[in-house]
Amino acid sequence: MARRLIFLLGGARSGKSHYAESWARAQGKRVLFVATAQATDADMRERIADHRAARPPNWRTLEAPIDTARQIASCAVEHDTLILDCVTLMTSNILLSLPEPATQKEANDAANGEIERLLEVQAQSDATWLVVSNEVGMGVVPPTRLGNLYRDMLGRVNQRIAAQADEALLLVAGIAWRLK
Repeated sequence: MARRLIFLLGGARSGKSHYAESWARAQGKRVLFVATAQATDADMRERIADHRAARPPNWRTLEAPIDTARQIASCAVEHDTLILDCVTLMTSNILLSLPEPATQKEANDAANGEIERLLEVQAQSDATWLVVSNEVGMGVVPPTRLGNLYRDMLGRVNQRIAAQADEALLLVAGIAWRLK
């Protein structure tokens, strides 16, 4: 299997993660699932447990909500397929780690730095990467400063990943639309 970067973009519950997992089940032999969610409350702990239970037992899971690129670099060589699920939460984690009040430039710089490190690790990897992210720019303008910071930084992050990707798909209602 040749190294590729497949970017999966869509709204909440659009089928992005399902697509990535189905692809990995069919194509991958040694799969690394990189989870960026943090178990901050009982609901999230339950969701994370459900997701873990649904994955094949032979997949390795790496929980990397922060400093994701460095953590992937330490173990990516052992795998032929990597699912990063998801850039949306990783970007949120970056934003929430910044001192308040962060400027748009500070938020963008922090997110872009992590994305550049991720893309460097991906470029050195022989694995196919399936990178999942939400499209947040098609909805209502957020009513808060933090919401606007987040939407803008994630939009820029998504553009950077899409530019580097070998393949980019937009998922809508479980249907994949080829963008690139």
